[in-house]
Amino acid sequence: MSRLFYSAGLLLIICQLTACGSRDTVDGPGSSLDGRTIQVPAPRPEPLSRYGNHSPYEVLGRTYRVLPTAAGYVERGDASWYGSKFHGRLTSSGEPFDMYAVSAAHKTLPLPSWVEVTNLNNGRTLTIRVNDRGPFKEGRIIDLSYAAAHLLDVLDSGTAPVEVRAITFDGHTPRTGLSPRSVPVELQVGAFSSRNRARQVRDQLERADINRIDIDRARTPNGTVWRVRVGPIRSMGRASEVAQRIVELGLGTPMFIYR
Repeated sequence: MSRLFYSAGLLLIICQLTACGSRDTVDGPGSSLDGRTIQVPAPRPEPLSRYGNHSPYEVLGRTYRVLPTAAGYVERGDASWYGSKFHGRLTSSGEPFDMYAVSAAHKTLPLPSWVEVTNLNNGRTLTIRVNDRGPFKEGRIIDLSYAAAHLLDVLDSGTAPVEVRAITFDGHTPRTGLSPRSVPVELQVGAFSSRNRARQVRDQLERADINRIDIDRARTPNGTVWRVRVGPIRSMGRASEVAQRIVELGLGTPMFIYR
């Protein structure tokens, strides 16, 4: 009976991985999204998933080996995204895929893992939980959920060059409820083509008693932008509180940027 259960579980994992390999570059969108309402989860240590970490595994004739740890992982390549075609289906970790939640698929990182993804075209950075396997097309290193792709502005282009950097935790021993110790984070409230608009947002934050605000200039392929950031903040609890206050000011959900 135990061998039968194991074989059935392994078959489920293989089927899920194969499904990931068949994703198109641009999967179907769902309902329209308001980026201000998308919840970006705060990274936290977690135990490894029961499913999705079998190693090695094979998809489309190629063998992949799951990394023993996410520590030190950083890579640049193309990101793609997936949406309605897989909405509600089980991910490789056994969790239902929610295209409206911030998540991603990766070929070799342990499941679950936490990563910081930066769109190299526009400088947008997002913290993402990896709970699925894929993408299995050459050159692509991460598959973003519909919501994550929306926040990183990858939806229209279908793919974008990104840097993926793993977020790890002290001791590398996940324990429920444990928060990362002293993880500097900045909250990016927005990136504006108008410097005056950036100053207006800064003044609005200051009137709400939010301090440590910085405006910096960044060049993007679409021109110069002025980024408004709050921080660094070393407590994740404090960062979440400030992020909520920013939302209440009507400025949308800030991006968590880890240093």
